[in-house]
Amino acid sequence: MLANLSCDPPLGYTTIIPFADQSHKLNFTVSINCKASPEDQKWEVLIWHNLKSQNEWTAMLLTETEASEVQILSSPDHASQSLYRSFSGTLEGRPESGRPVYFTVKFRTSSSESWKWVNDALSLADGEILFQDSKIASSNSLDSYFRLESGFQPENIPSETPHTQLWSLTGKVEGALGRSSRYKTLLLGKPKAFSRWMALVRLWAPWLAPRQGKKTLDLDREAVICSFQLCTGAHLVLLALSGINDVLSLFTSDKDGNILLSLRNDSKDEAVGHVLISVGPEFEMALASAIYQARRLVSPYINDGPRSAEMMKVFQQEIKPEWMEAWYDGLTYCTWNGLGQNLTEEKVFTALDSLEKNHVHITNLIIDDNWQSLNNEGAIQFKRGWLEFEANKKGFPSGLAHTVSQIRLRQPNIQHIAVWHALFGYWGGIAPEGKLAKKYKTIEVLCRKGLSEGTMTAITAEDIGDFYEEFYGFLHSCGIDSVKADAQFYLDELEHADDRRALMKPYQDAWTISSLRWFSTKCISCMSQTPQQIFHSQLPTNRPPIMLRNSDDFYPSVPASHPWHIFCNAHNALLNQHLNALPDWDMFQTDHPWASYHAAARCVSGGPVYFTDEPGKHDIDLIKQMTAQTPKQNTIILRPAVGKSMKHYLDYSEEKLLHVGTFVSSVSGILGIFNVSSRPLSELVNLKEFPSIKQGDECIVRSHKHGKISNILTSGAATAVVGIDLDVVGWEILSAYPLKTFNTKRYKSAKVALIGLLGKMTGSAAIVGENIGIISGERLQFRISLKALGTLGIYISKLRKESIKDDFIVTILGKVIPFHTVKADKLEDVLEIDVEQAWKEMELDSGWSNEVQIEIIMH
Repeated sequence: MLANLSCDPPLGYTTIIPFADQSHKLNFTVSINCKASPEDQKWEVLIWHNLKSQNEWTAMLLTETEASEVQILSSPDHASQSLYRSFSGTLEGRPESGRPVYFTVKFRTSSSESWKWVNDALSLADGEILFQDSKIASSNSLDSYFRLESGFQPENIPSETPHTQLWSLTGKVEGALGRSSRYKTLLLGKPKAFSRWMALVRLWAPWLAPRQGKKTLDLDREAVICSFQLCTGAHLVLLALSGINDVLSLFTSDKDGNILLSLRNDSKDEAVGHVLISVGPEFEMALASAIYQARRLVSPYINDGPRSAEMMKVFQQEIKPEWMEAWYDGLTYCTWNGLGQNLTEEKVFTALDSLEKNHVHITNLIIDDNWQSLNNEGAIQFKRGWLEFEANKKGFPSGLAHTVSQIRLRQPNIQHIAVWHALFGYWGGIAPEGKLAKKYKTIEVLCRKGLSEGTMTAITAEDIGDFYEEFYGFLHSCGIDSVKADAQFYLDELEHADDRRALMKPYQDAWTISSLRWFSTKCISCMSQTPQQIFHSQLPTNRPPIMLRNSDDFYPSVPASHPWHIFCNAHNALLNQHLNALPDWDMFQTDHPWASYHAAARCVSGGPVYFTDEPGKHDIDLIKQMTAQTPKQNTIILRPAVGKSMKHYLDYSEEKLLHVGTFVSSVSGILGIFNVSSRPLSELVNLKEFPSIKQGDECIVRSHKHGKISNILTSGAATAVVGIDLDVVGWEILSAYPLKTFNTKRYKSAKVALIGLLGKMTGSAAIVGENIGIISGERLQFRISLKALGTLGIYISKLRKESIKDDFIVTILGKVIPFHTVKADKLEDVLEIDVEQAWKEMELDSGWSNEVQIEIIMH
């Protein structure tokens, strides 16, 4: 019985063969899960393809491989009775330039059985292969890639990204009529032959979200970015710029799949919307080309405001150098979902006491919504306004300063305390009867129909700078040293053109200046994925980076939201990785049916880790997988580089595994793999897909959940793949470790790799320094620096022949550690050093350093 089938290259997706690959060979590997199938069955598998001619399909029979050649590194516990069989073969040749090659799989259990199509058996669509040609992205004429409608004059401009072409074009829109913005829609055209497209659209005012499709562009919402996978193997990226001369620029599409440029002009004068188009051999290269040019284009408009000189002074002179490890790498607790909206001082104390009782040591605390003094008690949040700076007396009777002082007294491990507020003060703006409205000049603004619909009171552009200076000064006096500024999308909710042009930039600049002046980079920008804020506040690099919420919220009680949340974050990071910010994938709860799924996603995101547990409801083991203790006994997370989707043209509904790629420089390439579908899925993962792994690298691949390690694989080799089976709500983190080879007097070709801290989702991120070499011609020496304690794993290919007692010496800070803290997992060839236990037993002290220095001598 066939349970599942996986293929590399994948079925149901597009694989691009780079022009640099001149082997003219296509390696195929098929893995079959034969549940309850006798081992002596003579399975046959073939690839059915049209490589030779578009209309001529032929078969290539695959050869069954040894069982150990393709390893399944992760599978559900109930799959232990499954039998996995693998088949491989090589297809030679290339099609004529620009023609896709399609293929599928046929199989049968014996030569006497009839052939079965995999599409009929498992609903797996044909795979597609695109071959890049020698002229990819070489033409400087946009006509080579895009059918542009008449009336546009594209300008070919130099690109800062190698092997890419870049064009700029503009479209005019008339000035606003009185208080009404002027709108205009222009027909741009469409790309030449393409197989797939991807866009980041405005899900609603504050958030972006991905959309994907095939053959024909069909946008259901306005987009900021559109990308197309051309049949030549090139990637064409279009980027709409906003915030220049009060113009909002976005993409839509018509029924014929044409791209439309939708413009909104809030200024009094005629203005232009800007579009950048880039083409390159890789999506990341084409996008980077457009982003770099966008940064140049918006720069003059950022630096021409009334507070630009003050802003530069803050950036250059007033921001003091700080050690920010605790803020970026500390474990953070947020009150929002865990404590609810009726927030009180006692609830905060109870939650913190619960964490302490369970030995969960947080570094940062976010006091979320509902600490403020508001009017209209009992009304929905959008109808409540902010009265005064001081906390509400019902929940915080002794004031905010008292609450903060008590937190720091009770929980000395908490280094940073942040409070939440909306950009306009609160969801309903400023209370017209309150102290704030009496102190600062205000205006009445109208928000468009929708969530924020209606009239509210807002601080004027003239006073917003003083407002933020005094508010943040008050917070600072209370012991608050960080903020989460939410509901920033309200700037784009304003209905009237005069309000939009009066408040859009002053509000952004006032918040930027005051937040950096009072809190340095300890700020979180939330609900701010509006185009004007992306290009005005988040794209420029003339200021320190801050944290940026990367997607819509974590909704604990909505089951369908959880896989979408991860999918959405992974794709939004494709853009946000280029902004002057650290993407924040939002909080989650550790005691929840989807807890480990979210935890794994946060660990591979490369961003902060926030949790929002109810008091007493904690998964301690899960928290330990995300964190580690430093020698100073601080709890930190182990952050790799920014994680992002690796197969960004795959639609959410296509029932494929989501791959989130990240890396730890010179140590590992990492793939977080998530089942976002409603059924179990299997895939073969090619070594080439791991970030930072280069062609020809020898590697091992290790699964986090099962601890299994692959055979030694070579990137680009015929069967450099590993298998993975995931149930619904299933996930895995695979790490690829490049091997270093050494020849000693005793061993030839000893291969080693540093794995990092075992039992941690991204344990390789604990490694901050390493040096491996041969001393005295016969001994292998490892010198490793760790930023946290735990069990250090090292892969050694000859470990099965070694004796821990006779062949190893391990020291920490120059002192030999206890023998029982060193073990060998000879099944997986991993040397395990319990650094944390040794540190405690030896009562070591790192002194001024916050790192652990380990030396290993292998005879």
